[in-house]
Amino acid sequence: MATRDALTRNQTWVLERLEAATGPLSAYTLLDQLREKGFRAPLQVYRALDALVKDGFVHRLESLNAFVACAEEHDHSHGMVAFAICDQCGQVAELSDHDVGHKLDDWVRSTGFKPKKAVIEFRGTCAKCLAA
Repeated sequence: MATRDALTRNQTWVLERLEAATGPLSAYTLLDQLREKGFRAPLQVYRALDALVKDGFVHRLESLNAFVACAEEHDHSHGMVAFAICDQCGQVAELSDHDVGHKLDDWVRSTGFKPKKAVIEFRGTCAKCLAA
């Protein structure tokens, strides 16, 4: 796993843009936002995103085909991450629980399956939108 100091210039710009975002961003939205930094092709963004996902700085939200910066306060050493995605405002909460991750991992392995990654996405309405 790379440290933040080892990131390339493009990776740093993509990560900074995701950290500043109020919600998930698609690769093409990132491309549009980074054109002033010299980004010209989707491949530049996808290369940066691939490295950032691999190194644990960014998560891909499968159901949205978009990306969010990793919430640093969570422990992802067990490989299980869950997201609560608000369908109204687009806010994403990252959830990670060591015990739940191990329990799910044990359950899947009991079937003879060898997991390499687990991403769980909950879709619904956040507390702020419910209160509005």
